[in-house]
Amino acid sequence: MADLRPIAAPFVVPGPSGVALRARLGDLTPEDEKVLRLVGAHLGSLASNDLKARCADGLEHSTESWAARKRDLTAESSSRWAGSITKATHDQWALARRCQAAHMQSLEAGITTIRHRLSLPAGEKGTKRAPGGYRSAHEWFQKTRRLHVLEDRLDQVRAEREAGRVHVVRGGKRLLGTRHNLDKAQLTEAEWRERWEAGRWFLQADGESGKRFGNETIRITPEGDVSIKLPAPLADLANAKHGRYVLAAKARFPHRGQERADRVEANRAVAYRIHYDTGRGRWYVDASWQIPPAKTIPLEAALADGVIGVDTNADHLAAWRLDTHGNPIGRPRRFFYDLSGNAQHRDAQVRHALTQLLNWAKSCGVTAIAIEDLDFQAEKTREKHGRKRRFRQLISGMPTGRLRARLASMADATGIAIIAVDPAYTSIWGAQHWQKPMANPSRKTTRHDAASIAIGRRAQGHPIRRRTTPPRGHQSDVHGHRTVQADRRAPEREGPRPRIPGPRTRSVPPDAASTRATRTSKTVRGVRSDQEWVQDSLLLAD
Repeated sequence: MADLRPIAAPFVVPGPSGVALRARLGDLTPEDEKVLRLVGAHLGSLASNDLKARCADGLEHSTESWAARKRDLTAESSSRWAGSITKATHDQWALARRCQAAHMQSLEAGITTIRHRLSLPAGEKGTKRAPGGYRSAHEWFQKTRRLHVLEDRLDQVRAEREAGRVHVVRGGKRLLGTRHNLDKAQLTEAEWRERWEAGRWFLQADGESGKRFGNETIRITPEGDVSIKLPAPLADLANAKHGRYVLAAKARFPHRGQERADRVEANRAVAYRIHYDTGRGRWYVDASWQIPPAKTIPLEAALADGVIGVDTNADHLAAWRLDTHGNPIGRPRRFFYDLSGNAQHRDAQVRHALTQLLNWAKSCGVTAIAIEDLDFQAEKTREKHGRKRRFRQLISGMPTGRLRARLASMADATGIAIIAVDPAYTSIWGAQHWQKPMANPSRKTTRHDAASIAIGRRAQGHPIRRRTTPPRGHQSDVHGHRTVQADRRAPEREGPRPRIPGPRTRSVPPDAASTRATRTSKTVRGVRSDQEWVQDSLLLAD
């Protein structure tokens, strides 16, 4: 136990800091779609030029250069459109810088691992904390070549970061690479071109408190009427006052729609984004705003009614309810999801599984769910796991970040606290101490079910290990096993025996006192006899 890493203390996950809703624009006319395409393409070209200018500035960016870019954009659109474009550009450049730093850390970790394994003889076994040498001399040679490739790549990334140079693709790098694999993606060139152009459109506007309905650029009334402030070159397409275009479709938000309407009526800021789904041929509008994070409750208060431990797996969530003492209650539950398909399908599957989990928690009366604080960023590199390609694909496909964010957001609306625990050794210790004891002829307990018990007990502060077995003599009360002990399958066997009226004789019914005199026993021992038993102390013999 001395070489185990320290276990971090559990903590209550803070609630979400924002709200995002989506509604479909289903009744658009051909003229509406034409205007949306023209506005999106025009603003998209401005956003591309602004991103190019921001990347060219690099680390030399200043307030003066930002003001100059915004003035140039204002002449081609409007002041509010220019503010939205420059803000989106800054966010995109900052995201690229964070991804660049994460890429450098990944390269450094891979180089460190390869150097360590190259320093060991071929075939040497590793330990729990460090991998061993490579299997053969051929693999050792191939890894020396890969080491030089990673070192050159790291030097290049470091030089770019010091110079403030980033690589950004508006529309997505993956979609750009699909252009060279149209047959594999089952797309024609026209279909790919439509997706590429739609991905580079810009139709999003930040909200502004104090303005009418919380947004002057893209305005949606409480009743759902949508209007857009047209850029200056497209002002002749307006069908309303002040250079605005009113869409024929209405935006109806079925989820938290009343909350959005109340916010709009109070003229509080709401940001909107209009986008086109080329696969379905539908237009959507997203509404989002910031909310103050809810105050987290103390850990002890969250665990007052027990906890539900949840083990995250590649295709399901394994959950088990625990009481306040850390004892499993009832049967384990599993909530399955399918992570194959596109991103929207995967996201819907995760939401469906989490909805089932939260509904079960509410029906049980539990106000806390314990889940592992997983982060596989440093665990899924090919340098660490090497030949275990299926294992790397498995942990890469687990939606740890999205699932944690979704669960925290959905649980906040239901009043359930989310407790994050350290994932160290939960699967190993859960299978060692809880898998076999919790299995019976009618229930098969898996490693994932046992891990959920370990997660819940760690959140409660209890040790994962079960209580130590008492001495052998105490197990049988020294003088033998108890003959009156209830069977383990008997219901309520841990409680006191119920009081049964009548004599305390199992073979005599409660009403036997009044009929005993007229009843004849069926056993020899129960037959009455007038004779008296006499035993002499000595044997009499002739």
